Amino acid sequence: MVTLVNLRAYWRFLVVVRQFFPLIVAYTRDRRKYVLFGGRRSVDAKTRVERAEILLDSLLTLGPTFIKLGQLLSTRPDILPAEYIDVLSSLQDDVPPAPWEESRKVIEAELGPVDDVFEDFDRDPISGASLGQVYTATYQGEPVAVKIRRPGIEELVEADLRVIRWSLPLIRRFIGQGRAFSLENLSDEFAKTIRQEMDYSREKRILEEIRGNFADSPDIRIPRPIAARSGPRVLTMEYLPGTKINDIETLDEKGIDRTELATTLQRVYLQMIVADGVFHADPHPGNLAVTDEGKIIFYDFGMSGTVDSFIQNKIVDFYVAVANQDIDAILDTLIEMGTLSPDANRQVMGDVMELAIADARGEDIEQYRVQQIIEQVESTIYEFPLRLPRDLALILRVATVVEGVCVTLDPDFDFISVATDYLEDEGYYEETARQLIEQGGQQVQQTTRALFEVPPKMNRTLDRIDNDNLTVNVRLEDENDVLDRLARRIVYGLFVAVGALSTAILYTFDATSVVPAAVAAVLTLPPLFALYRSFRSKRGIRAKPQFTRQSMRERRED
Repeated sequence: MVTLVNLRAYWRFLVVVRQFFPLIVAYTRDRRKYVLFGGRRSVDAKTRVERAEILLDSLLTLGPTFIKLGQLLSTRPDILPAEYIDVLSSLQDDVPPAPWEESRKVIEAELGPVDDVFEDFDRDPISGASLGQVYTATYQGEPVAVKIRRPGIEELVEADLRVIRWSLPLIRRFIGQGRAFSLENLSDEFAKTIRQEMDYSREKRILEEIRGNFADSPDIRIPRPIAARSGPRVLTMEYLPGTKINDIETLDEKGIDRTELATTLQRVYLQMIVADGVFHADPHPGNLAVTDEGKIIFYDFGMSGTVDSFIQNKIVDFYVAVANQDIDAILDTLIEMGTLSPDANRQVMGDVMELAIADARGEDIEQYRVQQIIEQVESTIYEFPLRLPRDLALILRVATVVEGVCVTLDPDFDFISVATDYLEDEGYYEETARQLIEQGGQQVQQTTRALFEVPPKMNRTLDRIDNDNLTVNVRLEDENDVLDRLARRIVYGLFVAVGALSTAILYTFDATSVVPAAVAAVLTLPPLFALYRSFRSKRGIRAKPQFTRQSMRERRED
């Protein structure tokens, strides 16, 4: 079995390299215009969009694993430019269903003969995805939905995961140091994600947990899993039909209040992320439906995420800071979450956030959209060498998709207003205020302690200075090797100066024979060339990108 997977992986590696060869050549020429020599090529936004579309077609051609990889990459603005994120966000997990006979073998291997375990079973699937497909059946007189893992998908996924792991060292050669850092654990992260999504026993547990969290909610419906007809490769659950949430005409015909629907959807996701710590992470319209009574139905919990208490608190702090337009608090929260580097230029980042909020703000202070803010932050994340934790990336993705659904339901929907009302209703504002008061009290205590501790320390330091007994240790940070290059230039300069002087002396004192002078001149050429190269090198200190209103406006127009 292992040998078979290895052979398949080798073959898939060749297929993947062939599929991505045009992009590999293009990225190679970006580094060296003529591949082996020449300077770097500049790439504009239009070219990045064209390449992103080529990447999208390649992922679709390569099949299920790479479709899922594309969906993961569409949540990672710290790895891909904004143009790639926009194109890959349209990647749909929709592929032709597998033949019934292959699906039947999976069911019978998990549960037994189809006609024995179900009273009736429709052989035509109602939906097909890259990893599984869904059928309808009847169990104990009730309609059920049966989700079946796609036949033979395990071997294909394992082979493709090896290909991805082998490919990462090659990919890192074409990207900057910051994004290379984000790619380090991408292979393991993706492998964990896709294996979890193929494990229907895990999906059943997540489904039960989230269903329990909303057991008292009258506004949503979550299918009830049926344990007796479920396993690692088959998940049977209550069948809940409904109208797709983006079918506006049908919703209006049924007299459903779309603004109330959008508000409910937003509050549900806020509870999942901020309060419960486990959330449905794939809220596109195909996974959301509405009953005739106006209740929201959630489907497909294969893609889900968890949030620890620390990140939950920071998300609350972020929402509060955005609502209050407190730029310093926004930046502090991003740093504490690990999204923004502590070394980033706060002035530049502050300008970016101010522009994001100003651009997104309507007539009233609360009338700005989180999606616009996220887009601005994502473009900033791409420019700076940052790492975006997986679950935080999922949360950003969920927030964007959910708001898109909400705006489809109600073009005037105000995300921030709903979020603010939710935080107030649940008492998060009071909790934040209490924490601030506690932190203020701790700071007062620390300041008071310092008033007693600093004078004696200062007195001892002054005594040492008076006795000429003060030693100062200085550590010089030189991450860009500036001192090393300076030292090399000095050495090269000395060699050139000595060589030039020797050449002049030899030629002056023995004009009849130019051979010694010529030898000295030739020996001077290598250090002269090295000195020239050291000044021509582009590997200097890289300036951080400067964001201005003009550049931000040009980026949006592009």
